[in-house]
Amino acid sequence: MNEKRLQDKLKTIGKRCQAETPPFFKKLRTVGLVIAAVGTTVVASPLALPAAVITAGGYLILGGSIMTAVSQAAVSEQDCEIEDED
Repeated sequence: MNEKRLQDKLKTIGKRCQAETPPFFKKLRTVGLVIAAVGTTVVASPLALPAAVITAGGYLILGGSIMTAVSQAAVSEQDCEIEDED
């Protein structure tokens, strides 16, 4: 029974990611992609940069990736189905 609930939650996440994303979150997703790209550029730079700058680039990649993933899963309230749990 517990495995069935887990599968239902995974299906719900899949449906949320495939649903239409609201305009604000589309913009936020784009900003997240840009931040991750900047971080990747800093980390992959052929120049010798201080360790703090490389570390900051890694955090930019992480933050941009999380921002993009969360923005992709956002849906409008009309599309969100509220299910009662028994």
